[in-house]
Amino acid sequence: MKISIVIPIFNEKDYVANILKKVNEKKKNFNLEIIVIDDGSTDGTKKILEDYKNLYDYLISYEQNRGKGYALREGFKKCNGDIILIQDADLEYDPEDYRILIDPFINKNADLVLGSRFKGDGPKRLLNFHHRIANFIITLLVNIFTNINFSDVETCYKVIKKSKLDKISLKEDGFSFEIELIMKLSKLKLNIYEVGISYSGRTYEQGKKIRLKDAFTAIYSIFKYKLVNN
Repeated sequence: MKISIVIPIFNEKDYVANILKKVNEKKKNFNLEIIVIDDGSTDGTKKILEDYKNLYDYLISYEQNRGKGYALREGFKKCNGDIILIQDADLEYDPEDYRILIDPFINKNADLVLGSRFKGDGPKRLLNFHHRIANFIITLLVNIFTNINFSDVETCYKVIKKSKLDKISLKEDGFSFEIELIMKLSKLKLNIYEVGISYSGRTYEQGKKIRLKDAFTAIYSIFKYKLVNN
């Protein structure tokens, strides 16, 4: 089984080398291709990516920041794997969890696996209560409209069979991509699993980019993609 790791990056000069090293180490255990998308970084990330080009298989780079959704769509076009794993570049999510994320595809015939920050016994850094409340509300609304009992729809760790991803059309450029992806995949009646993962959340001072306003955009997107079929 070949696994495409897709890493969107925007201004992560302090973290990008470490995440690439951690992901690349997993090639010892899995058949990986690593696809990196530089989403218009301006902080020196581009230079670091040049210096560490031996740690990834493909690089997509453009000058203007277009958003996480746009970056992921560009990355998906390069994927040759049987399954696609989305990896953030900021070290909040640990590639040590790849084994438990991939296992349901091997042993349970999964189509989609989500890594939940609110399940399992992995260590979780405790931060930002209002983010947890926003996530709870967003996840609850998604569950109501999809009739699926997700615990963490806003997680970065989404692993998808490429054959299933190819059945939907994705359009969102920003963080609303997360909701669009889940709402559209949910309509396919997939074999979906969740696994508990570790999580080391960042503070805003450490570069966390998502803001409370993104929660309101996500809620709007839930209603939008309940009604939109493609």
